[in-house]
Amino acid sequence: MSADGQHARTQVFVKENRGFAAKIHAVICTCIVLGMLAVGLAPFQSPRNGASWLRGGNGIRLQWNSTVLSDGTFETAESDPASSLEIWFEPDAVNSSGPLLTVSNLEGHVQFEIQQFYSNLILHAQTYQGERTAGVEHLLTSTKRFFVTVTSGSEGSAMYLDGTLVRRFPGLSFDRMLAGQLIIGTLPTGHGSWRGKVFGLAIYRSELTAEQVYRQYHTWTEQQRPDVSDSKGLVALYLLNEGAGNVVHNAVRTGFNLSIPERYTVVHRWFLEPFWSEFKPTRSYCKDVLINIVGFIPLGFVFYAYWKHVWPINRAVLATMAVGLAVSLTIEILQYYLPTRNSGTTDLFTNTLGTYLGVRFCRMAKEMWQKVYAETTIRPIEFLGRVVR
Repeated sequence: MSADGQHARTQVFVKENRGFAAKIHAVICTCIVLGMLAVGLAPFQSPRNGASWLRGGNGIRLQWNSTVLSDGTFETAESDPASSLEIWFEPDAVNSSGPLLTVSNLEGHVQFEIQQFYSNLILHAQTYQGERTAGVEHLLTSTKRFFVTVTSGSEGSAMYLDGTLVRRFPGLSFDRMLAGQLIIGTLPTGHGSWRGKVFGLAIYRSELTAEQVYRQYHTWTEQQRPDVSDSKGLVALYLLNEGAGNVVHNAVRTGFNLSIPERYTVVHRWFLEPFWSEFKPTRSYCKDVLINIVGFIPLGFVFYAYWKHVWPINRAVLATMAVGLAVSLTIEILQYYLPTRNSGTTDLFTNTLGTYLGVRFCRMAKEMWQKVYAETTIRPIEFLGRVVR
């Protein structure tokens, strides 16, 4: 058979099987999209709450995806910003980080936070003078029980450990320590978890003196509760002695109980959080950015190959980029309804960039293929026809 006849037969073969190849390629594209949706949205439901009661004693254990929150909001009068807080806890590790306790307003903004940052205990606060941060380094040096007291008044604030003063913060008043909803173990937006045990918590609408702090520490550790007669301004006391159920009762007044939902709950969800708000100069943030770029390269590769070579259309690059953006936007919108995932705009940029890189890699692959067969007498399409025949 002449070369022209062989080429003609090959063209007929390719034309007859182009529809089948297009279907196979379409199935591959569909599988990649479904796989990305599965990875981006898993788990598909809210996990069980990681907060549980301790056995054989008072307290609760907090693990990943834990939520304990008050059923009401505390309020602080601007004319009387004095407040104090006692918390008795034990971290699971000294090389981890997470929000131990948070007070959030109705919009989900943190008003006051006690955070473990490795062995450091950090205080974040939104004050009338603006956002302020203070703390004590190398305070949590082992996995043992710590009794921390934070007091605040008009002239400043102080932190005590086990009844002993460790740091004063002159001129820094945590005037919004009691201005909002109390959340233990996580942030109102769900960005982070603290792991450990909490044995007791007390909140005062007064500034405790150094003598009171010392006495209350010994009363707590010896009798598992503070001395109520020496607790002026005590508005909430959580002894954590229920041992079962989903309610932690306020032992000194009606209301302001704590709730332990059956499933992990995020109090305030971000819907498409702005990328400038999501940005964090951390290794984990950079890792997430890289994963989101690399993860969308296959989508860009297969969709561009389909629309450029299998079922050609005009502006194949633009169509591929639009698919990548649409898939990313779908994931981010649906993630708003999943408490373990975050809905943000950073991924829209990184995923679209990954899609474009997939387009570029597809073009590079085509150029390499053409270079391999450039000097052969048999064209790739003819070679395919001979192999199949």
